[in-house]
Amino acid sequence: QVQLVESGGGLVQAGDSLRLSCVASGHPSNIRSMGWFRRVPGKDREFVATMYWSSSNTYYSDSAKGRFTISGDNAKNTVYLQMNSLKPEDTAVYYCAARTQTMGSYNYWGQGTQVTVSS
Repeated sequence: QVQLVESGGGLVQAGDSLRLSCVASGHPSNIRSMGWFRRVPGKDREFVATMYWSSSNTYYSDSAKGRFTISGDNAKNTVYLQMNSLKPEDTAVYYCAARTQTMGSYNYWGQGTQVTVSS
């Protein structure tokens, strides 16, 4: 089992930055990749970014490219999401996720952290 705990959300103004953190505990050595998703009430969950531990390869959604950066600290079992130039449309609950296989569905999810961007 893997437990994920996010932190770093909050209320900011458009153009500001935030850094989200997600710490994995339990059996983090089984993790192959970790990612960030977000959900706006009434909409489907949306992929934001993912990072593979072994290669450090990263992938982003079109809305995140150029503004968000995913990074990780393997020694701390932590993944980060640096969000710059935030827009009101980035307002959502952000979820950290991890998977123990290279591809496919994410096995584990955090509880989410709220990010609110005011105009």
